[in-house]
Amino acid sequence: MSGFFAPDKKRHFYAGILLGFVLQTIGWLAFPDWQGLGVICVFALVLIISYGFELFSKVTGMGIYDFMDAVFSAIGGMAGQGLALLLFNVMA
Repeated sequence: MSGFFAPDKKRHFYAGILLGFVLQTIGWLAFPDWQGLGVICVFALVLIISYGFELFSKVTGMGIYDFMDAVFSAIGGMAGQGLALLLFNVMA
């Protein structure tokens, strides 16, 4: 991702990693016995939050609407979820 993507997309990707990691941590605490359900719920939240910010920008005019920002945030969220799951499974 060094020179192919715009710096703005990289920021959304990194923010998505943090978002996915934090939400997966909360999901792991909320659904300790149902890891699959927690992953699905957290991924849905990542998608909702990622696109929600872009939709908020479009509706209010307070930012620049770019669907690809939401896509990169969602991809980063999946990576963050993977890191969190890896960490939790190593700790268990």
